Amino acid sequence: MREFDRAVYRLVSQIPRGRVATYGQIAAFLGYPRAARAVGYAMKRCPQESGVPWHRVLNARGGISLRANISGMVTQRILLEREGITLRRGRVDLRRFRWDGPRRLVRLKLAALEQL
Repeated sequence: MREFDRAVYRLVSQIPRGRVATYGQIAAFLGYPRAARAVGYAMKRCPQESGVPWHRVLNARGGISLRANISGMVTQRILLEREGITLRRGRVDLRRFRWDGPRRLVRLKLAALEQL
């Protein structure tokens, strides 16, 4: 597993129930504000048995990102709604449900991402 992926999963695991974060927000917390797409790819590779609350990560508009497998999108919506996170017109109100981030940030430094 890639070091970046592990850092993403550790951070996403800190998102509390009833809160969400965006791919870009996760990237910025890790010290790479232009790596939102890399966060998305890391989440795509997230093992199901990991226990990482993948469903709490949304796109920049607060929406569920499109996938080839629509059942994953439906599952994500159901999991969010079970936590009391409402979607209106397919989007979460980020002003209401956005996570403020971890209390203590550990910046990840990876040579490959320095060029982003």
